[in-house]
Amino acid sequence: MKPDKCPDYSNYPFNTLAMKNLESLEFTKPVTFIIGENGSGKSTLIEAIATTYGFNPEGGTKNFNFGTRESHSELYEFLRLSKSYEIPKDGFFLRAESFFNLATNIEELDKEKYDNLNIPDVIESYGGKSLHEQSHRESFMSLVVNRFFGNGLYILDEPEAALSPTRQLTLLARMNQLCESQSQFIIATHSPILLAYPDAQIYQVTSTGLELTKYEDTEHYSITKSFLLNPERILKELFKD
Repeated sequence: MKPDKCPDYSNYPFNTLAMKNLESLEFTKPVTFIIGENGSGKSTLIEAIATTYGFNPEGGTKNFNFGTRESHSELYEFLRLSKSYEIPKDGFFLRAESFFNLATNIEELDKEKYDNLNIPDVIESYGGKSLHEQSHRESFMSLVVNRFFGNGLYILDEPEAALSPTRQLTLLARMNQLCESQSQFIIATHSPILLAYPDAQIYQVTSTGLELTKYEDTEHYSITKSFLLNPERILKELFKD
């Protein structure tokens, strides 16, 4: 947080739990997760980090500037990023809720491109097929596989929304390939599958703010494990009068 800025902690987004007692946040691993209940502020924080870095608030690279609605918070104005001397050669901010708008903007950019310019269509970097002509799952994976080049910073907001459990495993494998190519991920998620990425850093939003936690200590892990081990007992308890 910028020390010369004085946020109003009685108003959104500074009154969210993710902002409670927040002075600084370190990302020390190739993969960092931020987890918490809906409304805890994790996606707002992810968005602010991406916007401060220079990404379009609705998603995409630094070269995207579309905006369907000015909905991002002012939090990014209060953040200062401290980066290493190594500059990522690639980067992307992916929001599940605005993925449709991103796909639309790619098509609009290609329509606006002058035919006499000897440059490839934008869609070629995303697999060559319109993202709208694929299922949500297919288009999402097409983006991750074809557009994420490596040696990059990738910020993802709840990517599991588009993916089945099997495709979440595929995403884990792709993440590992990209991490081996000097990439870094910052991800807001509810998925116990994605959270299992080896040696990931996990920040959990608690009543006192963001706290580092272990995978096995997250509710995502414990509740999912308890349910899968004995779904009948859990459901019986839930359905009691």
